[in-house]
Amino acid sequence: MKKGKFITIGVHNNVKLGYGTVDFKNLKTIYIQLNSWTQPLEENCDFNKIILKTRRQIKENIYNLNSELFKPESIVDLDIKTNGIKTNKRSFMDLEITLYVSKQFDIRSNEVKDTIFNLSKNVIDTILIEKTLFNFFEKKN
Repeated sequence: MKKGKFITIGVHNNVKLGYGTVDFKNLKTIYIQLNSWTQPLEENCDFNKIILKTRRQIKENIYNLNSELFKPESIVDLDIKTNGIKTNKRSFMDLEITLYVSKQFDIRSNEVKDTIFNLSKNVIDTILIEKTLFNFFEKKN
């Protein structure tokens, strides 16, 4: 019996957005998934350090969210393969943010969808696009 749900939100600044849960009847967490192809602007960077700093900024952003739906704690998993990264080659980025819920609610409601979309948009615009050294693309080519 399948208990999980995944809802696709769309695309914002070439980053695909969606969210879901493993068990929507006994809701404990919601995960947000952001996927894109990335291409670095420079080759001479410590990408592991940049990824670590970006993860920290995302966690801080979520901690300051002040939502009645979610607790301030979160898990942020930012996955970009850093070995062999080049300015003329795109690498796949997978960002998964796990949020702990404060109360039970319907994950398909407009309030939840709007909250998740605004959080995702904020992460993309203020952290991923503005403060990193990558260009984002919807497709590999």
